[in-house]
Amino acid sequence: MIGLLDDPVPHALGPWLGRSDRNVLLAVSGGPDSSALMHAAAALGAAVQVATVDHGLRPDSGPEAEGVGQAARALGLPHAVLTWTGPKPGTGLQDAARAARYRLLAAHAEAIGAGLVLTGHTRDDQAETVLMRLAAGSGPAGLAGMRTERPLAPGITLGRPFLALPKAMLVAWCETRGIGHVRDPANTDPRFARGRLRATWATLEREGLSPARLARLAERAARDDDALRVAAEQAFAAALRPAKNTDAAVLRLDGAVLAALTAVTALRCLDAALIRAGAGPRRLERLEALVLDALLPALRRREPIRRTLAGILIAADAAGTVSLAPAPPRRHQTTD
Repeated sequence: MIGLLDDPVPHALGPWLGRSDRNVLLAVSGGPDSSALMHAAAALGAAVQVATVDHGLRPDSGPEAEGVGQAARALGLPHAVLTWTGPKPGTGLQDAARAARYRLLAAHAEAIGAGLVLTGHTRDDQAETVLMRLAAGSGPAGLAGMRTERPLAPGITLGRPFLALPKAMLVAWCETRGIGHVRDPANTDPRFARGRLRATWATLEREGLSPARLARLAERAARDDDALRVAAEQAFAAALRPAKNTDAAVLRLDGAVLAALTAVTALRCLDAALIRAGAGPRRLERLEALVLDALLPALRRREPIRRTLAGILIAADAAGTVSLAPAPPRRHQTTD
């Protein structure tokens, strides 16, 4: 065991395997990263279970999933294939596939009593995520990239033990040990954003934009994001006003508290309020326009204002009370 933990791959995985008193589920696609995850867990003598999500998007996906199953059983590890069934979207396919993957893994983890699901995401995956979010105009929360761990479902944590390791290390680890693995052609498919970005790495690295630097950016953004989240939670608690018995569905905030906040804290505080009020997805640009360009100036001038965002009506009266409630349905005008 001491020799194994001197190896950076088992060393990164080891601390995760004894931290849960429930089962541990490994998400293994058959690529080098997740194959290293499975073989390192077996080398450490961990009693884990393995699952492979078959998205059914390629003719080879079924045989590849069964190949993972054969490798898992050879290591003495239980294995299940989780199949994404039903119609597939014509646009946003990779996002939908990713959501389906986590949904299937969460359901299987719950079924087998697993409290921890581990994936093989690497530093390179983190760098690609940060680059994609940078291109999309994300703020600190987005630039923080993937977290080392996050809630996956109630009572279930998603963990990424290899997030600080370069992909090349895991590929070499598998090849040195003769561990077979597959390569997903979608990873380099120019139809998808990740595939197009991967084709630019050589150019980006020549300019200093390496995976290591992007991963470091994610770490710094995560630190800032954590601090901002705490500040926003405190501000939200300070601004929240008791609901009126006559209309308990309306969320009320003290506009004077909001008006005194810094711009970034006010943004996050209002976003938290929108979520609490039942808002749908929100784009950062529209949230900034609402809070920075409209609501805060109105509060500071003590002027009433009404705006709608993500299905929520946000209104401030002249006394400085901000209310959030589901927006009424739009009236359809008809003409004779």
